Amino acid sequence: MARIAGVDLPREKRGEVALTYIYGIGRPTAMRVLKQAHVDHNKRVKTWSEDETGRVREILEREIKVEGDLRREISMNVKRLMDIGAYRGIRHRKGLPVRGQRTHTNARTRKGPRKGVMVKKKPTAAAAPAAPAAAKKPGA
Repeated sequence: MARIAGVDLPREKRGEVALTYIYGIGRPTAMRVLKQAHVDHNKRVKTWSEDETGRVREILEREIKVEGDLRREISMNVKRLMDIGAYRGIRHRKGLPVRGQRTHTNARTRKGPRKGVMVKKKPTAAAAPAAPAAAKKPGA
């Protein structure tokens, strides 16, 4: 099994698809990496030789920021926006959409499940407690 950037690539998939399992690599980047490494993009991962796997691993380590480093950089960028008090940072802090989407309706992905408004029911005649008999007739 090919292990690149701390990710086990699926053996049965073609090279260009298998590389997309690594965080930060999409189809175009995968194609570019395989072309630089001189590996056929239609070749399945299980048929890669150790040399081909090494070339792909070396190119990814040298040229592209992936997995932990990329996640760390993104989280630091968001943290910086929050620290300087930018509008985008405030939206991140509040858990609201950052890129101008409407929030009156929709935005459930960012806002989470609906929090229902608590509605108090008015007591009805049947639900109201009956007063004691002594309290009803004061002069009897």
